[in-house]
Amino acid sequence: MAFPEPRYVKTNGLDMAIYEQGPKDGVPVVMCHGFPEIAYSWRHQLPAVGGAGFRAIAPDMRGYGNTGGPKGKDAVPLYDMEHLTGDLVGMLDALGIEKAIFAGHDWGGMVVWQMPLRHPDRVAGVIGVNTPFMPRGPIDPIAGMRMVFGEDMYIVFFQQYGVAENMFDADVAKSMRFWYRKSAMKLADFDALPADQKNLSFLKSFQAGESTWTGEQLLNKEELDYYTAAFKKSG
Repeated sequence: MAFPEPRYVKTNGLDMAIYEQGPKDGVPVVMCHGFPEIAYSWRHQLPAVGGAGFRAIAPDMRGYGNTGGPKGKDAVPLYDMEHLTGDLVGMLDALGIEKAIFAGHDWGGMVVWQMPLRHPDRVAGVIGVNTPFMPRGPIDPIAGMRMVFGEDMYIVFFQQYGVAENMFDADVAKSMRFWYRKSAMKLADFDALPADQKNLSFLKSFQAGESTWTGEQLLNKEELDYYTAAFKKSG
């Protein structure tokens, strides 16, 4: 089944692109993608959930794909949890939905776990695909990552404004081939590594060159082209 065309709803200052399948009177299930993803990441789940009688809705989240969002260094605070969850509430309002089940993958999981804390009256349930609930920590999360993993950890590296953006925008198709690979290392092998090698320094692997990358490519050409076009549009 072809991935549906987007429709757009006004929410929280955005024209949010959403993709829907299933009956309009079905229980709404909102599927929130992570990084570096778009709603298309739910291309297999959307028809399955919709076909099971639910109203399946997958948005391009703030800053991604056909939704886009504010850009520039001054826009960074506009991507906090208040805005990300507010986008979803505004989407529900625009669709006339009182409550929904929220499913999240990766960073989308972090967002959906915040929904019942910030907007409990709009949540019928939460599904964390690979992201467990994590309570608020005693220190800034970036500071914690820096302490545990060091400066080369990819999320810490991303705090250098514009550096990773320029690196990945230089060849978007190559960037997608890098991110969408199966891990060549099993979890048990990772656990057995010395602490100083558990640094999640993915950007060093990217810079080493494609010939050095390990793991099987996950995307076929059609899928790679879809992601590439989306990230060329949004950055």
